[in-house]
Amino acid sequence: MEQFLQVGVISSTHGIRGEVKVFPTTDDAARFKELKKVLLDTGKERIELEIQSVRFFKQFVIVKFKGIDNINDIEKYKGKSLFVAREDAAQLEEDEYYIGDLIGMDVFTEEGHFGVLRDVMETGANEVYIVDSDSHGEVLIPAIRQCVLDVDVEENRMTVRLMEGLI
Repeated sequence: MEQFLQVGVISSTHGIRGEVKVFPTTDDAARFKELKKVLLDTGKERIELEIQSVRFFKQFVIVKFKGIDNINDIEKYKGKSLFVAREDAAQLEEDEYYIGDLIGMDVFTEEGHFGVLRDVMETGANEVYIVDSDSHGEVLIPAIRQCVLDVDVEENRMTVRLMEGLI
């Protein structure tokens, strides 16, 4: 289980006063309003940054961090990821999972091991799980009750039923 969850990626600076445009990697960008701090992954270390203000512009979140008041102080972090600790993340509803917990999960069918969940594609209707299958290559499985029978994050295991036409 992931200890830190990615919430966004700094795409560029915004203005000269240290604000950044963040591309949100969470399904609800409005959650940024509730965040008090994030961890900036520089590649070498994770730096805790306190959020001073948040506003929204098109598909981006404009974030101002406390103590960073100059474009030169933040420009070097373009392309870097922002994380939150699991305990600071939004609470999930029943049958909801963090994508970071699903990736790498072993996928089983009634017949046995089917493959490993490689990625999650978010579509308008429902998510689609991209599974690297042992015998079928890449298989796309819709995240619907008819296909996904059980998800056990603790055991890193998912059980699916393959509907006709999926493989």
